[in-house]
Amino acid sequence: MKRFSKITAALTLGLVAALSFSLTAQTPSGAPAIPMPKGDVRQGAPTPGTPPKIQIGKAETFKLDNGLSVIVVENHKLPTVSFQIFVDNDPVLEKDAVGYVQMVGELLTKGTKTRSKVQIDEQVDFLGASLSSSSRGVSGSCLTKHSDKLLEIMADVLMNPVFPEEELEKAKRRQESNLASAKDDANSIAANVGSVLRYGKDHPYGEIMTEASLAKVNLDQIQGFYNTYFKPNISYFVVVGDVTKATAEKYAKQYFGAWKRGDVPKHTYAVPTAPAKTQVDFVNKPGAVQSVINITYPVNLQPGTPEAIKSRVTNALFGGYFNSRINANLREGHGWTYGARSSLSPDKLVGSFNASASVRNAVTDSSLIEFFKEMERMRNEKVPNDELQVVKNVLTGQFSQSLEQPGTIASFALSTARYNYPADYYEKYLEVLQSVTPDDVMKMAKEYITPGKAHVLVVGNKDDVAENLKPFSMSGGKVNFYDVYGNPVEDSKMTVPADMTADKVIEDYINAIGGTEKINTIKDLQITSVLKTPGPEFVVKVWQKGGKVATEMMMNGQKINSRVYDGTTAKENGMGGARDLEGEELTDMKEQAAFCKEATYKAEGYKLTLKGLEAIEGNNAYVVEVERPDGKKSTEYYDMKTSLKIRELSSVEGPDGQPATMTNDFSNYKETAGVLFPNTVTLTGIFPMPVKGEVTELKVNEGIDDSVFKL
Repeated sequence: MKRFSKITAALTLGLVAALSFSLTAQTPSGAPAIPMPKGDVRQGAPTPGTPPKIQIGKAETFKLDNGLSVIVVENHKLPTVSFQIFVDNDPVLEKDAVGYVQMVGELLTKGTKTRSKVQIDEQVDFLGASLSSSSRGVSGSCLTKHSDKLLEIMADVLMNPVFPEEELEKAKRRQESNLASAKDDANSIAANVGSVLRYGKDHPYGEIMTEASLAKVNLDQIQGFYNTYFKPNISYFVVVGDVTKATAEKYAKQYFGAWKRGDVPKHTYAVPTAPAKTQVDFVNKPGAVQSVINITYPVNLQPGTPEAIKSRVTNALFGGYFNSRINANLREGHGWTYGARSSLSPDKLVGSFNASASVRNAVTDSSLIEFFKEMERMRNEKVPNDELQVVKNVLTGQFSQSLEQPGTIASFALSTARYNYPADYYEKYLEVLQSVTPDDVMKMAKEYITPGKAHVLVVGNKDDVAENLKPFSMSGGKVNFYDVYGNPVEDSKMTVPADMTADKVIEDYINAIGGTEKINTIKDLQITSVLKTPGPEFVVKVWQKGGKVATEMMMNGQKINSRVYDGTTAKENGMGGARDLEGEELTDMKEQAAFCKEATYKAEGYKLTLKGLEAIEGNNAYVVEVERPDGKKSTEYYDMKTSLKIRELSSVEGPDGQPATMTNDFSNYKETAGVLFPNTVTLTGIFPMPVKGEVTELKVNEGIDDSVFKL
């Protein structure tokens, strides 16, 4: 309850221009735990035996006259059946409208020539069925007795979509929200920039959606993609469950036989290559207390080959399961991360290698040393047979367990058809797996684990981390800087004017909002804001007068948190009960009581340091580190052109007790009583999505009764 109370208090204070702080944490994601044999496996692994005989269920296949390939897997244990139409087109370049292919999948189930979105949803719900869509087709499942009804809806969705414009606008708004959240999430940033670095923006895998590209998505592009690629002659109809081949054939002909075939363009792309020598790439996330590390590059690894199985064993040893080498080193050995992991993924166009971890700023360079140490060990030292056998046993168990799901057999059949696997590829999978030797592992490591030809991508706090990464660059210590979308950032453009100081930045801000004389005319201030979250809507009220402040948060008309500072002491009432505020929290309230805290910095003995310039939403901003007399620090950003404060960062304790970084963005400045106030404050870190606070009422010098500040 106390923690919830602190979060609601942070939400309240975050909406006031004078001070913004909240509670959140960049929680490192841990590696998935995989059951391991009991006892200390390092003392001796189970003796390898003969690979078990795999009895993979039979998948029946045939084609319709229109070229639609049908895959049927019978399983009569339960009276259920699932259906999937998979459209197997080549990836396409979306160029400046990245996002329209995804929107095809978003809109397929949002209306047809005969059914509205509401009707589709109601009919599917009435059947107790499921229905989903993607840019690769549609899928659904239901009780066997409802198969005809569900397939009728699926066929209508697949062959008669209308792509309603109002649904496109809704989908774009949802994506805008997701993009806003991703821009503040270090792991999402690393994923986006990693894709750009690995593949390049001229490759489909290197294209990422941005606000600009999403804005250019239109119905013509969506309809054009659908008309071009949704053809039966490149598609598969996969049927799994309580159904016979004869019945599946009847379904295929009845519901998809009229689907018209057509010519579909093929696309080829230059194969991306790893850098000639390892380079360091950095994305600045000011105020971050952790760094997200990714060592990544493309690999030429095709699916369905013996190398794919051997490389899977190699990756599992290195970082593919909980007891892998890098996790044992960084998590168990040093305690630097909640989880370190790696992937070595085959792909028809181009595969990829990625090793990652989230670590504290202070150990970012040390963690990279250990990553590279383990990479070199994989390449130059043969893995002991006992360690190798443990990994092969784990992978055997995973494979065998997957066979319990009927959908696995269908997936195997689909992959076999798409990639032209040998007919017995999966039947011999465990045999090939168990035959992998230490020599095979070393060969795969030398081929695919290349510490000298990699992108070392780090997302973190530039001031704390970037300088220490120079030794890892093989280009004379050069560190390449990028924005959150993988666009290069040129440091040469970020030069602070010689006559600029931190004190002058603050002075310019005070003048920009109205000046000291106007600020001093404020005797009392009342602010009412609406805070829109992914869940409930909050109303926040703030009263300030004569060095006192009171805050109140309402949800659904009920007060859930309040804080009062009477000029000397402070108290909070919330869901956790009443409590006195002391120490840093008391100082926070005192700071909050000022109408313009920046105007008090000099008199109150704050230490100001001009750290440089950063690009914030395309505009250069002065970066000022602010240290309070009690030692608490924050980082403030002031637009070079307007002198207005546009962002503030502070480090706080997160909900999980770990250090966290809060970001507040200020915008929509409006004049009241001769002073500019930010009427929009966007808070990130409190919820998974950014939270926007909008000022609905702002009163200056209209009188506040002193009873408001009574404890």
